[in-house]
Amino acid sequence: MAPSPPRTPWEERTKRVPPHAYFVVSAVFHYLGPAFAVLLFARVDVLGVAWLRIASAAVVFAAWRRPWREWRAFPRDAQRTVMAWGCVLAVMNSCFYVAIDRLPLSTVAAIEFIGPIGLAAVGVRSPRNALALVIAGCGVYTLTGIRLVGEPIGFAFAFANAALFTLYIVLGHRAAQRGAASGIDTLSLSMLVAAIVATPLGLWDAGGALLDPVALAAGVGVGISSSVIPYVSDQLALGRLPRATYALFVSLLPATATVIGIVVLRQIPSPQELVGIGLVVAGVAIHQERRDAGRPDEPAVTTAERAYGRCVA
Repeated sequence: MAPSPPRTPWEERTKRVPPHAYFVVSAVFHYLGPAFAVLLFARVDVLGVAWLRIASAAVVFAAWRRPWREWRAFPRDAQRTVMAWGCVLAVMNSCFYVAIDRLPLSTVAAIEFIGPIGLAAVGVRSPRNALALVIAGCGVYTLTGIRLVGEPIGFAFAFANAALFTLYIVLGHRAAQRGAASGIDTLSLSMLVAAIVATPLGLWDAGGALLDPVALAAGVGVGISSSVIPYVSDQLALGRLPRATYALFVSLLPATATVIGIVVLRQIPSPQELVGIGLVVAGVAIHQERRDAGRPDEPAVTTAERAYGRCVA
């Protein structure tokens, strides 16, 4: 394994903050931004909002990090990570916004985590993971059983978002292991790629917002709160938290989405929806992932990471 690059002064300062604090920031903004986006749907079409989110985040990252200066210094595998991550970010955000336009934020958030649990169950065939998958599956079934008849399109995009969210975690861990500053540069480059990929998907729908100062400002705010603050916080946490600890914290995200949905969007979940969300939270909390037997302190390695490594080799 190549030696880690030396830490920059900025990275030294970020190390003084506990990684758990970064995760709390990420957890709040991960769904607070999309909640504001739902309110923006009244002025801008869904894919237009998704494009505004990605494009504004790309502009912020470009101004802050000027990541293109690092491109040539990246090894080839890191460049491939950039391209793959950018494509995932563009399509994932688009699918997510189409889903939350049709389904409650808490339901989409709960479905989002079935992918990581399924990967853990495949990668580590243990009774604990089998139980986690069953519990989470029951939770998702409980949620989908409520609305599937009326919103099949919404659920299709919610499950597509769940698959892409799994790839986001895999690629995010890959970038974070090179150090927080390098991981953020990788993220910045990936966001530029995402903006290019998302432009044919959402620029037409966002056209009206470009002439509406209020909608444009709101779109930029959504981009910063959805794709800059939480993604940077993820990078600052992922490189320092053990995967098991990170997975435990991740289990709280559907609950966070539920609270934000209630406070911001007035989406009051039914008792059946609360049961489904609770089951998903329990499934994410108890699942476990593979660790290198010779290096118990190393982050876990999922089946998806090994498969991705074979694809880019």
